[in-house]
Amino acid sequence: MSDESRPIYKRILLKLSGEALMGDKSFGLDPAAIHRICEQIAEIKKFKIEIGLVVGGGNICRGQEMVKRGMDRVTADNMGMLATVINSLALMDALEQMGVYTRVMSAVKIEAFAEPYIRRRAVRHMEKGRLVILAAGTGNPYFSTDTAASLRAMEIGAEVFIKATNVGGVYSSDPKKNKDAEFYPRLNYMDVLVKELKVIDSTAISLLKENEIPVRVIDLNVSGNLKRVVLGEDVGTLIS
Repeated sequence: MSDESRPIYKRILLKLSGEALMGDKSFGLDPAAIHRICEQIAEIKKFKIEIGLVVGGGNICRGQEMVKRGMDRVTADNMGMLATVINSLALMDALEQMGVYTRVMSAVKIEAFAEPYIRRRAVRHMEKGRLVILAAGTGNPYFSTDTAASLRAMEIGAEVFIKATNVGGVYSSDPKKNKDAEFYPRLNYMDVLVKELKVIDSTAISLLKENEIPVRVIDLNVSGNLKRVVLGEDVGTLIS
């Protein structure tokens, strides 16, 4: 392997939104979108990078919307955690069809479908070359999947937190709604808090700041972006 094709990270945490699995649909799972995402993940797995993956559940159940309509917050969050398990199983199936050995580990007991999350076991799976999908958030209500992903990044010793979105990085506002939105190629952790940027929630960014884990925000819809990040190219926005 040449220097140009040598990854700069040994272990990463990749955070996907549930909405990324919808493709052009308004709800649920799009097999074509899942296939495209998993192709990029399988591409970087060939570099023998150890990968922890956290996926949201917003394509199936958005807890905040349910709460606005009168549902109890704890119940809504529990439903959201179960939605992440569904998404995790879909990703596992697609990845294993591509030859990527995968384990789903859940923060809530659901042993018919997933192993219980145990930090040392998760790390051991990665050391043995398996990709680990970390499902069901933290196992507790009131915590977002961003926060769960930042917690898992710390626990597994990830060198970088990669957040895959559907825009090219961090902007001052939604670039799909505001064509004059300013793009930020570089930010520090406090910028995200002070500017109240919505790319990642405040609890998650505080945890990442405290543990000095850099964040790379990229557009996963652009083929090859994930590979470019792990090879050290300047893609999207870096928060550090």
